[in-house]
Amino acid sequence: MLSYIIPFLVLLSIIVFIHEYGHYYFAKRYGVGVTAFSIGFGKELFGWTDKSGTRWKFSLIPLGGYVKFFGDHNIFSDYNREELRKKYSVEDQKKLFAFKPLYQRNLILLGGPLANFILAFIIFVCVFMFVGKDFTTPSIAEVQKDSPAEIYGLKKNDIIVEINDEKVNSILDVSKFIMLSNTEFIKFTVLRNDIEFKTKVKPNEIDTKDEFGNPIKKRIVGIQLTPYNDNIDHVKLGPAKATYFAIKEIYFISVKSLQYMWGLIQKIWGKGYGDINQLGGPIKIAQISGKVAEFGFLPFIMTMAYISISLGLVNLFPIPLLDGGHITLNTIEAIRGKEYNRKTIEISFRIGIAILGTLILFTTINDLKGLFS
Repeated sequence: MLSYIIPFLVLLSIIVFIHEYGHYYFAKRYGVGVTAFSIGFGKELFGWTDKSGTRWKFSLIPLGGYVKFFGDHNIFSDYNREELRKKYSVEDQKKLFAFKPLYQRNLILLGGPLANFILAFIIFVCVFMFVGKDFTTPSIAEVQKDSPAEIYGLKKNDIIVEINDEKVNSILDVSKFIMLSNTEFIKFTVLRNDIEFKTKVKPNEIDTKDEFGNPIKKRIVGIQLTPYNDNIDHVKLGPAKATYFAIKEIYFISVKSLQYMWGLIQKIWGKGYGDINQLGGPIKIAQISGKVAEFGFLPFIMTMAYISISLGLVNLFPIPLLDGGHITLNTIEAIRGKEYNRKTIEISFRIGIAILGTLILFTTINDLKGLFS
């Protein structure tokens, strides 16, 4: 268990620090007072105060973190401007987040998710430049008898070019594209004797378990792959190409994540696609962190990049309490040209608490089911 907890806390602390530093950077840039920067919640374990008065600290419960702005006492502080005008002088109001222009407030909020995407970008670029990226061309070594691949026309020695209109740059892309597909049929484009052939394959779904015992549904088409002409192509990229493929990877993961979430939402009405058992929370992230840490530093930081993308993406959702929710409320207020009253904000945040609380409860139950299985 300790082998899971330590990598998890390291990974989470780095991602949370980067996220909160994004908020901190823009807050300082636009003159918002920052009174505290905490990694973790609860009682302070240790820390220091810098010359600007910000208390940097590590707290007892290492599951998250926060940046506290000057004048921030609770989640409603940003919106009670009438109370803030009475409490703070005109000079002090200049340091309050609530009185900053809309674009500055939204950039401060956007800073956290943006920092998460930048972290992933830097990791991908460094890996592609100094470790390399795989460009091994995938060829089909075997088509299993009576498999979806055989039924829908894939053959041995086919060179896989595209899957669901996504260019296949590596043999590693094939399993990734199949696993992340969210349509009933998967489109394949292959080269057969130098002639392009297109087909749609309806994969089988099998009930299985991941490495941690969590039940999952796995999509299989029934092919085994081999490098084309037994040629392994692993290349260290220059800065321009590394940047291109880093942006492409972030875009791909973001789009597929959104499509997957939308599929789960649609599934409520019986029209979507996805396996809700695959949604995980802190326990599953800890399991993954510990497992990849066993394989070495490279898999660990790649996992950090993917989780950082997920954190940045989720925080952009327009749900009250999340960064995206605050941005949405700020923007609506600006369009209305009228400040919110406390009751409206309380109702909005209660809705946010209900949504996030339900999600946390559901993912925790999923985690515990997998843990005890």
